Amino acid sequence: MKLLSDQNLSHRIVEELATEFPESVHVRDVALASTPDEQVWVWGETHGLTIVSKDADFEQRALLRGGPPKVIWLRVGNSSTATVAALLRSRRAEILAFDADDSASFLALS
Repeated sequence: MKLLSDQNLSHRIVEELATEFPESVHVRDVALASTPDEQVWVWGETHGLTIVSKDADFEQRALLRGGPPKVIWLRVGNSSTATVAALLRSRRAEILAFDADDSASFLALS
């Protein structure tokens, strides 16, 4: 499973989770750091990545449109990269099950 981390997460999250989620990228890594959410959405869909964000706009878009791409909404407020990485690691089994479920498009984690 490949993740596309949104701009509201540190670019260091990709390195932190390289073992658990290989081939993941940050929007900064693919020249999307300053682009509108719609472009991030299309890039994620085109490249088969799941968007990970703290942005409620992606949550709303996923609920209205469905996937792809899938969206993981992190409800963690102003948290450190280590805290976000620990959350994603601790919920890896749930995230992989979400990825495997063709009918699921949105997962909220807190």
